[in-house]
Amino acid sequence: MLAMVLIQLASALSVEVIGHAGAAGTAFLRMGLGAVLLVLIVRPKLRAIPRRDWPVLLALGAVTGLMTLFFLSALDRIPLGTAVSIEFLGPLLLAAIMSPRRSALVWPALAFVGVVLMTEPWTGVIDLLGIGFALLAGTCWALYNLFTQKVGDRYSGISGLAVTIPIAAGVTAVFGLPEVVRAGFDGRILLLAIGIALLTPVASFSLEMVALRRMTHTAFGTLLAAAPAIAVVLGLIVLTQMPHAPQIVGIVLVALAGVLAQRGGTRGAITQ
Repeated sequence: MLAMVLIQLASALSVEVIGHAGAAGTAFLRMGLGAVLLVLIVRPKLRAIPRRDWPVLLALGAVTGLMTLFFLSALDRIPLGTAVSIEFLGPLLLAAIMSPRRSALVWPALAFVGVVLMTEPWTGVIDLLGIGFALLAGTCWALYNLFTQKVGDRYSGISGLAVTIPIAAGVTAVFGLPEVVRAGFDGRILLLAIGIALLTPVASFSLEMVALRRMTHTAFGTLLAAAPAIAVVLGLIVLTQMPHAPQIVGIVLVALAGVLAQRGGTRGAITQ
């Protein structure tokens, strides 16, 4: 739960950085600065990593970078609560597919109704590109959860992140570094970006990795159902983004679908 609060707070604070460096530039600053901090803290020994572990480390790094890039691109176009609600369809659909009960597939449909209420297409101001970016971020979020659990099972603490976040920084650099160079240096924006990087990826991703070492995807996903509501609250407090009545109903439906779709017990601790 703390990880979700930190992630949504970082997203809300990122809006100002996006205004200066663009969505891709902000993604690069978050991942790049996060990578520097993690490497300084952990000092990973790359030569000690077995060859068999590199595919999943590379996959998690790439997915993390793309997830951040797509989500911030969505956030540049649509409100925070709406972006997270749409993004949540990714892990929700994954949980339903992995459930032994085929009836669980009805819950993504319920969440879709909630997303329709969130986007209010009848107003005629729907941003299809923003929605598309959020859906891509949701796909990456589902894969991120899968790969994070695999890496968390193999590496204790945050040692795995010290390898995957630099990979994510490399992915975002392709799109974001030119935007950062174009934007020029701004000391206040840089300090804000460092603070955001401490929130996400350093603190929040570390908490998620620890959680996934002890929880099933279904139990973890049940808690993730609170993410859209947290995003709306922080969007209101930090960005003064006031949701309409239909959007509030939509958030409730998305969260309810998340809880109902994901059932399961806890996961025993993984020992090295």
